[in-house]
Amino acid sequence: MNITPLVWIITIAVTIAFFVYEFYAHVRKPHEPSIGESARWSAFYIGLALLFGVGIGIVSGWTYGGEYFAGYLTEKALSIDNLFVFLIVMTSFAVPRIYQQKVLMIGIVIALIMRGIFIAVGAALIENFAWVFYAFGALLLYLAYRQAFAHGDSNPADGKFMRFVRRHLPVSDEYNGDKLTVVMDGRRFVTPMLLVIVAIGFVDLIFAVDSIPAIYGLTDEAYIVFTANAFALMGLRQLYFLIGGLLQRLVYLAQGLAVILAFIGVKLLIHALHKNELPFINGGEPFTVIPEIPIWLSLLFIAATVVVATVASLLKTRGDRLRQTDAVSEEITKGHDPR
Repeated sequence: MNITPLVWIITIAVTIAFFVYEFYAHVRKPHEPSIGESARWSAFYIGLALLFGVGIGIVSGWTYGGEYFAGYLTEKALSIDNLFVFLIVMTSFAVPRIYQQKVLMIGIVIALIMRGIFIAVGAALIENFAWVFYAFGALLLYLAYRQAFAHGDSNPADGKFMRFVRRHLPVSDEYNGDKLTVVMDGRRFVTPMLLVIVAIGFVDLIFAVDSIPAIYGLTDEAYIVFTANAFALMGLRQLYFLIGGLLQRLVYLAQGLAVILAFIGVKLLIHALHKNELPFINGGEPFTVIPEIPIWLSLLFIAATVVVATVASLLKTRGDRLRQTDAVSEEITKGHDPR
């Protein structure tokens, strides 16, 4: 792709404009969005992302278009997993619903900034060091293992990081609207709202480490990496309120993402062999016996994995509810009080 500095400037400016509009139109006044409002804006942002991908395909060719769609789908799936952690954080800190929009908005902006930094660093590494594909591939395989076997029962409000923050900052016991600090008895305290934002920022850093190597396994075009990430994050706030209840039912999302990360990790290692310059591997010569995985296959595999993980999750949670209902009915039939 031949992306001029002007195109980069326009893209970044439009992205910033969207988030500024989001803040002043929806977030500045605390409220809990309705299902209708969340659905309309979620559909708008997803539609915009799809149109942008079609535009890339028409202007730059469908190879790049396919890379964008594969990257967008991967980043959207990772962003939904990010939303689930946001939900855990805000539940742990008991954030009032009317203030959750502000926390989400700040968290999404922090995520975009961190991913932008990682994108720039990743592009520079790929441009100058072909061996970085080995590092990215190995990292994704490790992250896939961690994603598949991670336990989600930890309390973010009482983790080591937050205990460290509490030891070094005076924290008030209660929220004071959406303020980050408050003065009590002549002394300034930080509110739990600031702790929530710090926790969200820490989560964003971890997810940036996951997402950027993953998408660089699908494309080495920094412009596609940035726009796929930006569109995946746009509308994430509305999606949180739209599928908040559904998030709890996606019990196999982590395993589905683990499969996707492992697949991209293997794809990166194969690509690294094709770009090989390391003297202790094949004498420093490219190793092309194993064919590279085409982008159409990557897109098909990622889409199928997301669908299978979602359907399997919904079937399992539905089956669990039915079994629970049957057990309660059986207890009532026997004349016992299930409570």
